Amino acid sequence: MRETKETEEKRHLIALYIRVSTEAQAEEGYSIEAQEKILRAECTAKEYDETRIRTYIDAGASGSNIDRPALKNLIEDASAGRISTVIVYKLDRLSRSQKDTLYLIEDVFLPNNIDFVSVNERLDTGSPYGKAMIGILSAFAQLERENIFMRTRMGMKERVRSGLWPGGGRVPFGYDYDRKKGILVPNSDAPTVRRVYELYVEGCSLPYIARVLGLKYEKHAQQILLRKSNTGVIVYNGEEYPGLHEPIVEPELYEKAMKEFRRRSTQGSRGGTHLLTGMLFCGYCGAKLRYQKWNRSGACKLVCYSRDHSKPYLVKDENCPFEPLWAEDVEEYVLRDIRAIPLKGDLQGAEEDESGTVLDDLRKREARLISKLKRLYDLYAESNNAVLLETIGENNSALDDVRELIRQESERGLLSERRGRIRQEITEVSDLWDYMTITEQRAFLRKVINRITIKGKNIHIDYHF
Repeated sequence: MRETKETEEKRHLIALYIRVSTEAQAEEGYSIEAQEKILRAECTAKEYDETRIRTYIDAGASGSNIDRPALKNLIEDASAGRISTVIVYKLDRLSRSQKDTLYLIEDVFLPNNIDFVSVNERLDTGSPYGKAMIGILSAFAQLERENIFMRTRMGMKERVRSGLWPGGGRVPFGYDYDRKKGILVPNSDAPTVRRVYELYVEGCSLPYIARVLGLKYEKHAQQILLRKSNTGVIVYNGEEYPGLHEPIVEPELYEKAMKEFRRRSTQGSRGGTHLLTGMLFCGYCGAKLRYQKWNRSGACKLVCYSRDHSKPYLVKDENCPFEPLWAEDVEEYVLRDIRAIPLKGDLQGAEEDESGTVLDDLRKREARLISKLKRLYDLYAESNNAVLLETIGENNSALDDVRELIRQESERGLLSERRGRIRQEITEVSDLWDYMTITEQRAFLRKVINRITIKGKNIHIDYHF
Protein backbone atom coordinates (compact mmCIF):
# COMPACT_ATOMS: atom_id res chain seq x y z
CA MET A 1 0.00 0.00 0.00
CA ARG A 2 2.77 2.43 0.88
CA GLU A 3 4.46 1.96 -2.50
CA THR A 4 1.15 2.54 -4.29
CA LYS A 5 0.52 5.72 -2.30
CA GLU A 6 4.00 7.12 -3.05
CA THR A 7 3.51 6.37 -6.74
CA GLU A 8 0.14 8.13 -6.69
CA GLU A 9 1.64 11.20 -4.99
CA LYS A 10 4.43 11.41 -7.55
CA ARG A 11 1.77 11.50 -10.26
CA HIS A 12 0.17 14.58 -8.67
CA LEU A 13 2.99 16.98 -7.94
CA ILE A 14 2.26 20.68 -7.55
CA ALA A 15 4.96 22.31 -9.71
CA LEU A 16 6.08 25.82 -8.77
CA TYR A 17 7.98 27.28 -11.73
CA ILE A 18 10.26 30.24 -11.00
CA ARG A 19 12.32 32.13 -13.56
CA VAL A 20 14.59 35.10 -12.98
CA SER A 21 16.30 36.83 -15.89
CA THR A 22 19.73 38.39 -15.36
CA GLU A 23 18.51 41.95 -15.66
CA ALA A 24 15.53 41.39 -13.30
CA GLN A 25 17.18 39.51 -10.43
CA ALA A 26 17.29 42.50 -8.10
CA GLU A 27 13.83 43.85 -8.95
CA GLU A 28 11.20 43.78 -6.21
CA GLY A 29 8.79 40.91 -6.70
CA TYR A 30 10.96 39.11 -9.25
CA SER A 31 13.63 37.59 -7.02
CA ILE A 32 13.59 33.83 -6.55
CA GLU A 33 12.72 34.16 -2.86
CA ALA A 34 9.88 36.61 -3.50
CA GLN A 35 8.33 34.46 -6.22
CA GLU A 36 8.56 31.28 -4.15
CA LYS A 37 6.96 33.00 -1.14
CA ILE A 38 3.98 34.11 -3.26
CA LEU A 39 3.59 30.70 -4.92
CA ARG A 40 3.67 28.82 -1.61
CA ALA A 41 1.07 31.22 -0.23
CA GLU A 42 -1.13 30.33 -3.20
CA CYS A 43 -0.67 26.64 -2.40
CA THR A 44 -1.66 27.28 1.21
CA ALA A 45 -4.78 29.14 0.09
CA LYS A 46 -5.75 26.20 -2.12
CA GLU A 47 -4.97 23.79 0.75
CA TYR A 48 -2.43 21.78 -1.24
CA ASP A 49 -0.38 19.17 0.60
CA GLU A 50 3.13 20.63 1.12
CA THR A 51 4.72 17.23 0.55
CA ARG A 52 3.46 17.33 -3.05
CA ILE A 53 5.09 20.68 -3.86
CA ARG A 54 8.20 20.71 -6.07
CA THR A 55 10.02 23.85 -7.22
CA TYR A 56 11.60 24.24 -10.66
CA ILE A 57 13.98 27.23 -10.73
CA ASP A 58 15.74 28.79 -13.74
CA ALA A 59 18.08 31.48 -12.42
CA GLY A 60 19.41 34.06 -14.88
CA ALA A 61 17.47 32.56 -17.80
CA SER A 62 15.90 34.49 -20.66
CA GLY A 63 12.19 34.08 -21.28
CA SER A 64 12.57 34.43 -25.05
CA ASN A 65 12.72 30.64 -25.56
CA ILE A 66 12.09 27.39 -23.66
CA ASP A 67 15.67 26.13 -23.75
CA ARG A 68 16.03 26.25 -19.95
CA PRO A 69 17.20 23.37 -17.69
CA ALA A 70 14.47 23.56 -15.04
CA LEU A 71 11.71 24.09 -17.61
CA LYS A 72 12.94 21.05 -19.55
CA ASN A 73 12.73 18.98 -16.34
CA LEU A 74 9.22 20.30 -15.74
CA ILE A 75 8.14 19.36 -19.28
CA GLU A 76 9.62 15.89 -18.83
CA ASP A 77 7.75 15.36 -15.54
CA ALA A 78 4.54 16.74 -17.06
CA SER A 79 4.78 14.42 -20.07
CA ALA A 80 5.39 11.47 -17.72
CA GLY A 81 2.14 12.25 -15.86
CA ARG A 82 3.77 13.21 -12.56
CA ILE A 83 2.28 16.72 -12.31
CA SER A 84 -1.31 17.83 -11.65
CA THR A 85 -0.82 21.62 -11.41
CA VAL A 86 1.74 24.18 -12.57
CA ILE A 87 1.81 27.55 -10.81
CA VAL A 88 3.80 30.65 -11.81
CA TYR A 89 3.95 34.13 -10.26
CA LYS A 90 3.32 35.88 -13.57
CA LEU A 91 2.61 34.73 -17.12
CA ASP A 92 5.88 36.11 -18.51
CA ARG A 93 7.81 34.03 -15.95
CA LEU A 94 6.78 31.01 -18.01
CA SER A 95 7.68 32.65 -21.32
CA ARG A 96 7.74 36.01 -23.08
CA SER A 97 6.94 34.34 -26.39
CA GLN A 98 3.29 33.89 -27.34
CA LYS A 99 4.10 30.81 -29.40
CA ASP A 100 6.06 29.15 -26.57
CA THR A 101 3.41 30.04 -23.97
CA LEU A 102 0.63 28.52 -26.05
CA TYR A 103 2.80 25.49 -26.82
CA LEU A 104 3.42 24.80 -23.12
CA ILE A 105 -0.21 25.29 -22.14
CA GLU A 106 -1.95 23.63 -25.10
CA ASP A 107 0.58 20.93 -26.07
CA VAL A 108 2.15 20.03 -22.70
CA PHE A 109 -0.15 20.96 -19.79
CA LEU A 110 -3.70 20.50 -21.11
CA PRO A 111 -3.10 17.15 -22.94
CA ASN A 112 -1.69 15.77 -19.67
CA ASN A 113 -4.64 17.07 -17.61
CA ILE A 114 -2.49 19.66 -15.85
CA ASP A 115 -4.03 22.87 -14.55
CA PHE A 116 -1.99 26.03 -15.14
CA VAL A 117 -2.26 28.92 -12.70
CA SER A 118 -0.74 32.40 -13.00
CA VAL A 119 -1.07 34.16 -9.64
CA ASN A 120 -0.53 37.74 -10.80
CA GLU A 121 -3.16 37.62 -13.55
CA ARG A 122 -5.47 35.34 -11.51
CA LEU A 123 -5.66 32.87 -14.35
CA ASP A 124 -6.58 29.23 -14.00
CA THR A 125 -6.94 26.96 -17.03
CA GLY A 126 -9.26 24.82 -14.94
CA SER A 127 -12.01 27.29 -15.91
CA PRO A 128 -13.30 28.15 -19.44
CA TYR A 129 -12.65 31.85 -18.77
CA GLY A 130 -9.04 31.11 -17.87
CA LYS A 131 -8.53 29.15 -21.09
CA ALA A 132 -9.84 32.07 -23.15
CA MET A 133 -7.75 34.68 -21.35
CA ILE A 134 -4.48 32.76 -21.61
CA GLY A 135 -4.22 33.36 -25.35
CA ILE A 136 -5.02 37.05 -24.97
CA LEU A 137 -2.53 37.73 -22.18
CA SER A 138 0.26 35.74 -23.80
CA ALA A 139 -0.18 37.95 -26.86
CA PHE A 140 0.40 41.02 -24.68
CA ALA A 141 3.52 39.39 -23.16
CA GLN A 142 4.87 38.84 -26.68
CA LEU A 143 4.06 42.46 -27.61
CA GLU A 144 5.91 43.73 -24.54
CA ARG A 145 8.99 41.69 -25.41
CA GLU A 146 8.99 42.96 -28.99
CA ASN A 147 8.71 46.55 -27.76
CA ILE A 148 11.70 46.01 -25.46
CA PHE A 149 13.61 44.49 -28.36
CA MET A 150 12.85 47.47 -30.60
CA ARG A 151 13.92 49.97 -27.91
CA THR A 152 17.12 47.99 -27.34
CA ARG A 153 17.93 47.98 -31.06
CA MET A 154 17.34 51.72 -31.32
CA GLY A 155 19.63 52.34 -28.34
CA MET A 156 22.24 50.00 -29.79
CA LYS A 157 22.25 51.84 -33.10
CA GLU A 158 22.81 55.18 -31.35
CA ARG A 159 25.63 53.58 -29.35
CA VAL A 160 27.32 52.35 -32.53
CA ARG A 161 26.90 55.72 -34.24
CA SER A 162 28.86 57.31 -31.41
CA GLY A 163 31.75 54.88 -32.08
CA LEU A 164 31.21 52.55 -29.10
CA TRP A 165 31.37 48.78 -29.51
CA PRO A 166 27.83 47.30 -29.45
CA GLY A 167 28.77 44.77 -26.77
CA GLY A 168 27.18 41.36 -26.44
CA GLY A 169 28.35 38.41 -28.51
CA ARG A 170 31.99 37.57 -29.04
CA VAL A 171 34.83 40.04 -28.80
CA PRO A 172 36.95 39.93 -31.99
CA PHE A 173 40.21 37.99 -31.77
CA GLY A 174 43.06 40.41 -31.06
CA TYR A 175 40.96 42.69 -28.86
CA ASP A 176 39.65 42.89 -25.30
CA TYR A 177 36.46 44.74 -24.41
CA ASP A 178 36.79 47.66 -21.98
CA ARG A 179 33.32 47.75 -20.42
CA LYS A 180 33.95 51.01 -18.61
CA LYS A 181 34.88 52.89 -21.79
CA GLY A 182 32.71 50.79 -24.09
CA ILE A 183 35.46 50.25 -26.65
CA LEU A 184 37.77 47.50 -27.92
CA VAL A 185 41.39 47.49 -26.77
CA PRO A 186 44.15 45.60 -28.68
CA ASN A 187 45.61 42.74 -26.63
CA SER A 188 48.63 40.41 -26.94
CA ASP A 189 47.04 38.65 -29.95
CA ALA A 190 46.97 41.86 -32.02
CA PRO A 191 50.39 41.16 -33.66
CA THR A 192 49.05 37.76 -34.77
CA VAL A 193 46.08 39.49 -36.41
CA ARG A 194 48.35 41.87 -38.29
CA ARG A 195 50.61 39.00 -39.36
CA VAL A 196 47.62 37.19 -40.92
CA TYR A 197 47.17 40.10 -43.34
CA GLU A 198 50.88 40.44 -44.08
CA LEU A 199 51.36 36.74 -44.86
CA TYR A 200 48.20 36.60 -46.97
CA VAL A 201 49.26 39.59 -49.07
CA GLU A 202 52.67 37.94 -49.50
CA GLY A 203 50.91 34.98 -51.12
CA CYS A 204 50.61 32.46 -48.28
CA SER A 205 47.53 30.21 -48.13
CA LEU A 206 45.08 30.29 -45.22
CA PRO A 207 45.93 26.70 -44.11
CA TYR A 208 49.63 27.63 -44.06
CA ILE A 209 48.95 30.87 -42.14
CA ALA A 210 46.85 29.01 -39.57
CA ARG A 211 49.58 26.39 -39.08
CA VAL A 212 52.42 28.92 -38.81
CA LEU A 213 50.60 31.26 -36.42
CA GLY A 214 49.20 28.50 -34.22
CA LEU A 215 45.53 29.11 -35.08
CA LYS A 216 43.28 26.11 -34.56
CA TYR A 217 41.98 25.91 -38.12
CA GLU A 218 42.12 27.77 -41.42
CA LYS A 219 38.56 29.06 -40.99
CA HIS A 220 39.78 31.08 -38.01
CA ALA A 221 42.44 32.69 -40.18
CA GLN A 222 39.78 33.55 -42.77
CA GLN A 223 37.48 35.03 -40.11
CA ILE A 224 40.31 37.29 -38.92
CA LEU A 225 41.16 38.29 -42.49
CA LEU A 226 37.57 39.32 -43.38
CA ARG A 227 36.82 41.19 -40.13
CA LYS A 228 36.74 44.89 -41.02
CA SER A 229 36.59 45.94 -37.35
CA ASN A 230 40.36 45.30 -37.36
CA THR A 231 40.67 48.58 -39.29
CA GLY A 232 38.91 50.62 -36.60
CA VAL A 233 35.38 50.59 -37.98
CA ILE A 234 32.23 48.99 -36.58
CA VAL A 235 29.98 46.97 -38.87
CA TYR A 236 26.43 46.85 -37.51
CA ASN A 237 23.44 45.45 -39.43
CA GLY A 238 25.33 45.76 -42.71
CA GLU A 239 26.32 49.41 -42.18
CA GLU A 240 29.76 50.79 -41.28
CA TYR A 241 30.44 53.37 -38.57
CA PRO A 242 33.77 54.93 -37.45
CA GLY A 243 34.78 53.25 -34.20
CA LEU A 244 36.62 54.74 -31.24
CA HIS A 245 38.82 51.64 -30.89
CA GLU A 246 42.43 51.54 -32.09
CA PRO A 247 42.89 49.77 -35.46
CA ILE A 248 45.21 46.76 -35.64
CA VAL A 249 45.77 47.03 -39.40
CA GLU A 250 45.77 50.02 -41.72
CA PRO A 251 42.85 50.32 -44.18
CA GLU A 252 45.35 50.09 -47.06
CA LEU A 253 46.64 46.70 -45.89
CA TYR A 254 43.10 45.45 -45.35
CA GLU A 255 42.04 46.50 -48.87
CA LYS A 256 45.11 44.78 -50.38
CA ALA A 257 44.17 41.59 -48.54
CA MET A 258 40.54 41.85 -49.72
CA LYS A 259 41.64 42.37 -53.31
CA GLU A 260 43.85 39.29 -53.05
CA PHE A 261 41.01 37.31 -51.41
CA ARG A 262 38.64 38.19 -54.27
CA ARG A 263 41.28 37.25 -56.81
CA ARG A 264 41.88 33.85 -55.24
CA SER A 265 38.13 33.20 -54.84
CA THR A 266 37.53 33.93 -58.52
CA GLN A 267 40.51 31.84 -59.53
CA GLY A 268 39.34 29.00 -57.31
CA SER A 269 35.89 28.96 -58.88
CA ARG A 270 37.41 28.64 -62.36
CA GLY A 271 40.18 26.22 -61.54
CA GLY A 272 40.23 22.69 -60.12
CA THR A 273 39.52 19.40 -61.85
CA HIS A 274 37.98 17.29 -59.07
CA LEU A 275 34.33 16.48 -59.70
CA LEU A 276 33.14 15.47 -56.21
CA THR A 277 35.18 17.79 -53.98
CA GLY A 278 33.30 18.71 -50.79
CA MET A 279 30.68 15.96 -51.12
CA LEU A 280 32.71 12.92 -50.04
CA PHE A 281 32.76 11.49 -46.49
CA CYS A 282 34.27 8.47 -44.79
CA GLY A 283 31.72 5.86 -43.70
CA TYR A 284 33.96 4.63 -40.88
CA CYS A 285 34.82 7.80 -38.93
CA GLY A 286 32.73 10.52 -40.61
CA ALA A 287 35.69 12.64 -41.72
CA LYS A 288 35.83 14.27 -45.15
CA LEU A 289 37.62 12.60 -48.05
CA ARG A 290 40.10 14.40 -50.26
CA TYR A 291 41.59 13.87 -53.69
CA GLN A 292 45.28 12.97 -53.65
CA LYS A 293 47.55 12.48 -56.68
CA TRP A 294 48.70 8.87 -56.72
CA ASN A 295 51.03 8.51 -59.69
CA ARG A 296 52.88 10.48 -62.34
CA SER A 297 49.97 10.32 -64.77
CA GLY A 298 47.99 12.58 -62.41
CA ALA A 299 45.42 9.94 -61.42
CA CYS A 300 43.95 10.50 -57.96
CA LYS A 301 42.76 8.37 -55.10
CA LEU A 302 40.30 9.36 -52.38
CA VAL A 303 41.95 9.56 -48.96
CA CYS A 304 40.34 10.02 -45.53
CA TYR A 305 41.50 13.16 -43.68
CA SER A 306 41.76 11.08 -40.49
CA ARG A 307 44.61 9.13 -42.11
CA ASP A 308 46.00 11.93 -44.27
CA HIS A 309 46.80 14.34 -41.36
CA SER A 310 47.29 17.31 -43.72
CA LYS A 311 44.61 19.17 -41.73
CA PRO A 312 44.75 18.03 -38.09
CA TYR A 313 41.43 19.70 -37.17
CA LEU A 314 39.62 17.43 -39.68
CA VAL A 315 40.90 14.20 -38.09
CA LYS A 316 38.04 12.17 -36.55
CA ASP A 317 39.80 8.89 -35.77
CA GLU A 318 43.56 8.37 -36.12
CA ASN A 319 42.96 4.61 -36.43
CA CYS A 320 40.36 4.90 -39.20
CA PRO A 321 40.52 1.77 -41.44
CA PHE A 322 39.56 3.59 -44.66
CA GLU A 323 41.61 2.35 -47.61
CA PRO A 324 42.26 4.78 -50.53
CA LEU A 325 40.04 4.29 -53.58
CA TRP A 326 40.56 5.36 -57.17
CA ALA A 327 38.61 8.59 -57.58
CA GLU A 328 37.72 7.83 -61.19
CA ASP A 329 35.90 4.63 -60.19
CA VAL A 330 33.80 6.47 -57.61
CA GLU A 331 32.98 9.30 -60.04
CA GLU A 332 31.81 6.81 -62.68
CA TYR A 333 29.61 5.03 -60.11
CA VAL A 334 28.00 8.32 -59.04
CA LEU A 335 27.32 9.45 -62.61
CA ARG A 336 25.76 6.06 -63.50
CA ASP A 337 23.48 6.26 -60.47
CA ILE A 338 22.34 9.80 -61.35
CA ARG A 339 21.62 8.91 -64.98
CA ALA A 340 19.44 6.03 -63.77
CA ILE A 341 17.25 8.31 -61.60
CA PRO A 342 14.65 9.12 -64.30
CA LEU A 343 14.01 5.38 -64.65
CA LYS A 344 13.50 4.74 -60.90
CA GLY A 345 9.92 4.06 -59.86
CA ASP A 346 10.12 5.93 -56.56
CA LEU A 347 10.50 9.21 -58.41
CA GLN A 348 7.59 8.86 -60.80
CA GLY A 349 5.23 10.92 -58.61
CA ALA A 350 2.17 8.73 -59.30
CA GLU A 351 0.26 10.29 -56.40
CA GLU A 352 0.48 13.87 -57.62
CA ASP A 353 -3.08 14.07 -58.99
CA GLU A 354 -4.55 12.30 -55.96
CA SER A 355 -2.60 14.61 -53.62
CA GLY A 356 -3.98 17.64 -55.42
CA THR A 357 -7.57 16.41 -54.97
CA VAL A 358 -7.02 15.77 -51.26
CA LEU A 359 -5.50 19.23 -50.87
CA ASP A 360 -8.53 20.85 -52.51
CA ASP A 361 -10.87 19.01 -50.14
CA LEU A 362 -8.82 20.03 -47.12
CA ARG A 363 -8.83 23.68 -48.15
CA LYS A 364 -12.61 23.57 -48.49
CA ARG A 365 -12.85 22.12 -44.96
CA GLU A 366 -10.55 24.88 -43.72
CA ALA A 367 -12.76 27.57 -45.31
CA ARG A 368 -15.90 26.05 -43.73
CA LEU A 369 -14.29 25.94 -40.28
CA ILE A 370 -13.10 29.55 -40.55
CA SER A 371 -16.59 30.66 -41.56
CA LYS A 372 -18.11 28.71 -38.68
CA LEU A 373 -15.65 30.19 -36.18
CA LYS A 374 -16.50 33.72 -37.30
CA ARG A 375 -20.17 33.05 -36.58
CA LEU A 376 -19.36 31.50 -33.21
CA TYR A 377 -17.20 34.47 -32.19
CA ASP A 378 -20.02 36.85 -33.14
CA LEU A 379 -22.50 34.87 -31.04
CA TYR A 380 -20.07 34.73 -28.11
CA ALA A 381 -19.51 38.49 -28.26
CA GLU A 382 -23.27 38.98 -27.89
CA SER A 383 -24.06 36.35 -25.26
CA ASN A 384 -20.75 35.58 -23.45
CA ASN A 385 -21.96 31.97 -23.22
CA ALA A 386 -19.44 29.51 -21.71
CA VAL A 387 -20.81 26.64 -23.83
CA LEU A 388 -20.09 28.64 -26.97
CA LEU A 389 -16.54 29.19 -25.73
CA GLU A 390 -16.00 25.44 -25.44
CA THR A 391 -17.42 24.97 -28.96
CA ILE A 392 -15.03 27.65 -30.22
CA GLY A 393 -12.14 25.77 -28.63
CA GLU A 394 -13.20 22.50 -30.27
CA ASN A 395 -13.46 24.16 -33.68
CA ASN A 396 -10.07 25.84 -33.26
CA SER A 397 -8.55 22.43 -32.53
CA ALA A 398 -10.23 21.01 -35.62
CA LEU A 399 -8.91 23.93 -37.69
CA ASP A 400 -5.38 23.31 -36.40
CA ASP A 401 -5.67 19.64 -37.40
CA VAL A 402 -6.88 20.52 -40.89
CA ARG A 403 -4.09 23.07 -41.37
CA GLU A 404 -1.50 20.49 -40.33
CA LEU A 405 -2.91 18.08 -42.93
CA ILE A 406 -2.80 20.88 -45.53
CA ARG A 407 0.87 21.49 -44.68
CA GLN A 408 1.68 17.79 -45.06
CA GLU A 409 -0.19 17.47 -48.37
CA SER A 410 1.44 20.67 -49.68
CA GLU A 411 4.88 19.29 -48.87
CA ARG A 412 4.02 16.07 -50.71
CA GLY A 413 2.97 18.09 -53.74
CA LEU A 414 6.10 20.23 -53.67
CA LEU A 415 8.27 17.13 -53.33
CA SER A 416 6.59 15.50 -56.31
CA GLU A 417 6.99 18.69 -58.33
CA ARG A 418 10.68 18.95 -57.35
CA ARG A 419 11.27 15.32 -58.28
CA GLY A 420 9.70 15.94 -61.68
CA ARG A 421 11.96 18.94 -62.33
CA ILE A 422 15.04 16.97 -61.28
CA ARG A 423 14.14 14.06 -63.60
CA GLN A 424 13.77 16.52 -66.46
CA GLU A 425 17.06 18.29 -65.65
CA ILE A 426 18.96 15.01 -65.42
CA THR A 427 17.61 13.94 -68.80
CA GLU A 428 18.67 17.25 -70.37
CA VAL A 429 22.09 17.33 -68.66
CA SER A 430 22.90 13.76 -69.74
CA ASP A 431 22.93 14.90 -73.36
CA LEU A 432 25.08 17.96 -72.60
CA TRP A 433 27.41 16.52 -69.94
CA ASP A 434 30.46 16.10 -72.17
CA TYR A 435 30.16 19.72 -73.35
CA MET A 436 29.94 21.22 -69.83
CA THR A 437 32.91 22.71 -67.96
CA ILE A 438 34.06 21.05 -64.73
CA THR A 439 32.62 24.02 -62.80
CA GLU A 440 29.20 23.55 -64.42
CA GLN A 441 29.31 19.80 -63.76
CA ARG A 442 30.19 20.33 -60.08
CA ALA A 443 27.43 22.94 -59.69
CA PHE A 444 24.85 20.50 -61.07
CA LEU A 445 26.02 17.65 -58.82
CA ARG A 446 25.84 19.87 -55.73
CA LYS A 447 22.28 20.77 -56.69
CA VAL A 448 21.33 17.09 -56.77
CA ILE A 449 23.57 15.50 -54.10
CA ASN A 450 23.77 16.28 -50.41
CA ARG A 451 26.69 13.97 -49.56
CA ILE A 452 28.39 10.75 -50.63
CA THR A 453 29.47 8.30 -47.93
CA ILE A 454 32.00 5.56 -48.69
CA LYS A 455 32.67 2.55 -46.47
CA GLY A 456 34.76 -0.19 -47.98
CA LYS A 457 33.19 -0.99 -51.35
CA ASN A 458 29.82 0.45 -50.35
CA ILE A 459 29.00 3.88 -51.81
CA HIS A 460 25.88 5.59 -50.45
CA ILE A 461 24.58 8.71 -52.21
CA ASP A 462 22.32 10.99 -50.17
CA TYR A 463 20.27 13.04 -52.65
CA HIS A 464 18.50 16.33 -51.92
CA PHE A 465 15.12 14.79 -52.82
